[in-house]
Amino acid sequence: MGCMFGPVRWSWLSTCGLTEDPCQIGAGVSLPGIMAAKCGAEVILSDSSELPYCLEVCRKSCEMNNLPQVRVIGLTWGHVSQDLLALPPQDIILASDVFFEPEDFEDILTTVYFLMQKNPKVQLWSTYQVRSADWSLEALLYKWDMKCVHIPLESFDADKEDIAESTLPGRHTVEMLVISFAKDSL
Repeated sequence: MGCMFGPVRWSWLSTCGLTEDPCQIGAGVSLPGIMAAKCGAEVILSDSSELPYCLEVCRKSCEMNNLPQVRVIGLTWGHVSQDLLALPPQDIILASDVFFEPEDFEDILTTVYFLMQKNPKVQLWSTYQVRSADWSLEALLYKWDMKCVHIPLESFDADKEDIAESTLPGRHTVEMLVISFAKDSL
């Protein structure tokens, strides 16, 4: 994978978020945040503060991609920490495949809500694999005064059998959504 600044290399494991000066909360493999940084965005990567190995993987991905300016911090969905309190206002939060356990959905949206208090125009951009048609964010979005817009994958050529010469999404159903405050329009 690459952008106009060259190829991207990454290590496996973690979770993250992003802004125009992006913050990736739950960095997963940190690929979305690393790509954004390689393309010139100011990025903060994060993963669970309870998973120091994942934070180290994020640091290694930054090192492998010559991105010493990218901060890596420990944030855990649903927990208010010093690092969360110290985050500057965000514009975009990249959250790659974080909606995989329904019991975590409210913790994710609680953290996003906290970040929306710092910048009401912040948006959470997320792609996720649909694991059950019974799982829904609708009630939680209503509770937290948020809205969700589904982004068709074909709108950015991601509706193919294999994306970027990978086997993704394969036979899996992948969705993209943008979450924001309900009172703001996209």
